[in-house]
Amino acid sequence: MGVNFHEKKLVKKALETFYGLGPQLSARILAKYTIHPLARLGTVPPKTITALTTELSTMTIENDAKRIVQDNIKRLRDMGTYRGRRHAMGLPVRGQKTRTQIATARKLNCLERGGTYSKI
Repeated sequence: MGVNFHEKKLVKKALETFYGLGPQLSARILAKYTIHPLARLGTVPPKTITALTTELSTMTIENDAKRIVQDNIKRLRDMGTYRGRRHAMGLPVRGQKTRTQIATARKLNCLERGGTYSKI
């Protein structure tokens, strides 16, 4: 996958560092390959690690998952839905109040383009 982890890192936490792979999916992968949840990367045999990398290469994680999310947001904007308009304005999308405290939503609803942040 092009990512090197420290040998003392937990396998579960190493799997969860990939975008699009959460606690449930990582636990399911560990169960599939019969790896203990508290096992460290140094204790896992190389054969199992290659099996894990082939499993991860077939999944939609990292850039593929991010692209899917951005395409979904772009589709909402093109259709002109309420959620799409809220994304375009950089406002909270899921019904949070906007009278106070929307700074986090303004940060999260922006894309990084060329070192600067701009609205989606």
